[in-house]
Parts: sequence; C-alpha cells; structure tokens
Amino acid sequence: MTDGIEDPSATASAVLPAIVARVTALADRLGVPQAEVFDVGRLSVACGVPEPVVRALLSGRPAGEPDVQARFLQRLDLLRRTRLKPNGRRYTQQEIADGAGMSRQQAGALINGDRRPTMEHCDAIQRFFRVHAGFLTAEDPEALAGALQRTEQELLQRLADREREAAAAADDPLERLLQNHGVRGIAWRAAQLPTDQHRDKVAEWLDMLLESVKRPES
Repeated sequence: MTDGIEDPSATASAVLPAIVARVTALADRLGVPQAEVFDVGRLSVACGVPEPVVRALLSGRPAGEPDVQARFLQRLDLLRRTRLKPNGRRYTQQEIADGAGMSRQQAGALINGDRRPTMEHCDAIQRFFRVHAGFLTAEDPEALAGALQRTEQELLQRLADREREAAAAADDPLERLLQNHGVRGIAWRAAQLPTDQHRDKVAEWLDMLLESVKRPES
C-alpha cells in the first residue's frame, strides 16, 4: 500500500487463503473430494490463470505476475483453446473480429501481440467469448479468488438444497420410512413374516400411511 492507495494484487493475495479455507470446509461438510473442488485444470480454464500458477497460488507460494500485455495474450490464447465453436473448432480471427465489433486487422494485431489492448477491446472480446468481466485483465490472485468464490457459491447452494431436502424428509413420515429402510428394506422385512396374513397387514398399514400423507397433485 502506498500513500493510502490499496494494491489490488496484495488485497487478492490476502483474500485468497480465506476463500480456500471456506471452500475446503464446505467441501468437507458436503463430502465433496478436495481434488474435485481444487481441480487445477478446471480452475485454470475458469479464471484464465496458467495451471502452474494456480497450483503455486493454492499452495501459498508467490508465482510472479506477467505484465498487462503478456497476461492478455496468455488468457486470450486460453479462450481460443477452450471456448470452441459447436463443431469443436476454434473461432477464426475474422469470427472474433465480427463478434467483437472490430476489423480483422485489429483482431489479428491483438491476437498476435502487435497491438496493446484497450479496456474496450477486452470488454468486447470477453462478451464475445461469454466470460465474466475482468477475465482478460484481472491479476492472477484476483482471478483465481473469483473462480473460487463461484465454486463457493455452488457449494453453498448444494448445502442449502441438501438441508432443505432433509427438513422436508423430517416432516414427512413416508420419506422418513423410505430414508431409514428404503424400498428393498421394507420388502425384505415383509418377506420375513411367517404368513400371507401378516404380509397383508403390512400392505394394509402402508396403504393407510400413503393415504394419510398423500401429496396434493401438481
């Protein structure tokens, strides 16, 4: 920090460990493997940061920082390799130019590194490839922190869904029965009864239970 002005890269570097810790805790709570939420390849594609740098940042190691031009070229190359046309082919320079509202010469100069991008160029290309704002410009720690924040939101949604389902099951006697024993478990228990009369009683009881908890038709 200099003269009261906060350094964004320093802020992101400080925030990153906290996000990693939160995602780790959520994954453990949900039983999601760490290798899934911290998959280096997936995170690299999501945020544009090269895999070795993602790995270093997740480990808490400094990884250096490319200049603006190098970062732009690095991430644009990743977009062209990973955001493909429906037929699986890369977008051509002409298609990028048309989609981003610039001439083919402008697009070619940007892609080849012969021209420094403006924020307008970056915004147009990001919109064309349908990636979030800042994909081409955010410094590496900030970009990775953003990708992990999106992972955190996905995990929080899964946790909320699971807790809502558990609450619904707790209020539903049929759901509790199925949760505790399952269909096969109920059938197996009924099969152990000595006579058809006993099994008929079970079927009668289940019919009564179904009737008592019958859900309104959708």
